[in-house]
Amino acid sequence: MEPHQSLESLAREIAALPPSLGPVRLVGIDGHAGSGKSTFAGRLAEALGGAPVLHLDDVATHEEMFGWQERLRAQVLEPLAAGRPAHWAPYDWVERRFGAERVLEPTAVLLVEGVGAGRRALRPHLARLLWMETPRARSWGRGRERDGRELSGFWDGWERAELAHFSDDPSRPFADTLVRQSGTGYEWTSGAGVTAGTPTSVTEGDDLPRA
Repeated sequence: MEPHQSLESLAREIAALPPSLGPVRLVGIDGHAGSGKSTFAGRLAEALGGAPVLHLDDVATHEEMFGWQERLRAQVLEPLAAGRPAHWAPYDWVERRFGAERVLEPTAVLLVEGVGAGRRALRPHLARLLWMETPRARSWGRGRERDGRELSGFWDGWERAELAHFSDDPSRPFADTLVRQSGTGYEWTSGAGVTAGTPTSVTEGDDLPRA
């Protein structure tokens, strides 16, 4: 099997969905921090022919790890729903301020990835919700290893915030597709029996997730 062969099949499935936000098919990719969302989103975007990816890390802030939904609604969701370009400014986690404004044109498919991509405020606008099926402890361990000791204090606060968020507003029970990393890439399960179904191969590749 060639890399991305099965992932292109998933991409065709997504492209065939009806628009969910104006002319846009908004696809959420959620999961614990460190579960591989960014890596998977990048590969899926490539299979979709270069679909844009909105990273929720660019929308959140140190003070609003999960309190960003109104900003996302006003800057991104409402304009796209009306068929207009979205204007938003990514947050700089080093400078602790928002950067230069960016423009996001309405597109056939927009991937939004990050912890909380399947929250209740976003779900009505999603064409599909994918959940990265990586256990929490494993995900957080990857994240801490990736970011190093200098960010251990940040991770302590993040873990508390993520636990509180998913306790109040879980995403996994509402996922249309569960995505698992396997030794050869990814596997996925979709449909009504998503929590107990048999995984289907998505893509091959030996790279480990980065986020």
